[in-house]
Amino acid sequence: MVLDDLREIKRIDKSNMLSFCVEAARHCGEAAKLTQNLDLSYPKPNAIIVAGMGGSAISGELLKDWAREKIAVPIEVCREYALPAYANRKTLVFVISYSGETEESLSVYLDAIKKKCITVCISSGGTLQKFAEKMGVPFLTVPSGIAPRAALPYLFIPLPILLEKLNMVSGVKSEISETLDLLREIGAANAPEKPLKENFSKKLASEICGTVPVIYGFGVYRAVAQRLKQQFNENSKVPSKWESFPELNHNEIVGWESAGELAKLFSVIFLRDAFESEAICERIAATQELMRKESVKIFEMRGIGKSVLARMLSVICVGDFVSVYLAILRGLDPTPVKTIALLKERVKRVGVREKVIRELQKLAK
Repeated sequence: MVLDDLREIKRIDKSNMLSFCVEAARHCGEAAKLTQNLDLSYPKPNAIIVAGMGGSAISGELLKDWAREKIAVPIEVCREYALPAYANRKTLVFVISYSGETEESLSVYLDAIKKKCITVCISSGGTLQKFAEKMGVPFLTVPSGIAPRAALPYLFIPLPILLEKLNMVSGVKSEISETLDLLREIGAANAPEKPLKENFSKKLASEICGTVPVIYGFGVYRAVAQRLKQQFNENSKVPSKWESFPELNHNEIVGWESAGELAKLFSVIFLRDAFESEAICERIAATQELMRKESVKIFEMRGIGKSVLARMLSVICVGDFVSVYLAILRGLDPTPVKTIALLKERVKRVGVREKVIRELQKLAK
C-alpha cells in the first residue's frame, strides 16, 4: 500500500507538504511568538475587514466564525479590489497577502490608505511590506518560502492575538495553548510513520479516493468546511464542494433526492462536534438518513478540545493530512498549483498591479 511506503511517499511528495501537517503545532506556536512583538496603539474599531485571496481570505473566514460569539462588531472578508463603501477611519482592515504581491490585496491596501482606515498588514515581504514600512503602517513579517495554503498558521493565528491586543477579546493565550497540545497529538497520530490501519487520515483518504469530496459544516465549522474543500482542490487536485447547516437543508439536500448513479461519484464528510446544538444534531441525523437512501458514501470528522480555536484547528489539521494523502494515492505531488500560476500570468496583461503601485508611490512621497 503506497500510504505505508515511506520511500514512495517521499518520492511523490517532493516538496514535503506532509511536514507542514505533522508540524502544525510548531508553526502555530511560532506564529504566536512573532505576533507578540507587534505593537498596536489603535482605538477599538466599529468594524473589522480581513482583505485577501485564497489562503489569506480563509484566515478571515476562520476569524469570523471564531469571533462570532466573542466580538460585538461585524467582521467581513473582502475578496475584491476595493473595500466596501462603509469602510472608514473607524474600520480595522487586515490586509493579508502571503507573497506581498497579490494584486487584489495591494489594491485594497491602497483603498484602505485613501479611506484612512485602521490598517495592519501581514505578508512574507514583497511590495506590501515595502509600502507599509514607507507609510508607517503596522506590519507583521511571516516566514517566506512556504506554499501559501501551508502558511495558514502564520496568516490566521496572528488575528485573534492582535484583536486581544486591542482589548476586543480575552483568553486567546489559553486557547492557543490547548490548540498546540492537540495539534501535537494529531500530528503524531496521523504521521506517515503511522500505518493505515491505525491512521484516521490515511483511512479516510483511501475511502474517498476516486470520488468528489463534499464537506458539510456548521457554526464554527462553516469556514473549516470551506478550508477542507480548498485543500482538496489545491493539494489533491480534485473537484470538491462545501456547504453548511442549516442552510443546506433548504436547497442542497434536494440535489441528492434523485441523484441515482451520480451519487456514487461523491463522498460526503460531515463535520461534527461534542458541543453541537440539539437542532443541528437532529438536522445532521435527518440529512444522513435521507442521503443513505441514495447510497451516498458518508463519513464524519470530529473536532476535539474545549476551546473554539482548538476544535476548529483540530479538524483543519486532520483535513490537511487527508488532502495530502489523497494526492499521494493519486500519484501527484501536492505542492505545485500550475493552473493558478497560469491564470496569474494571464491577468498580468491588464496591468492592474502596476497602476496600483504607481498610485502608492505618489502617496508614499
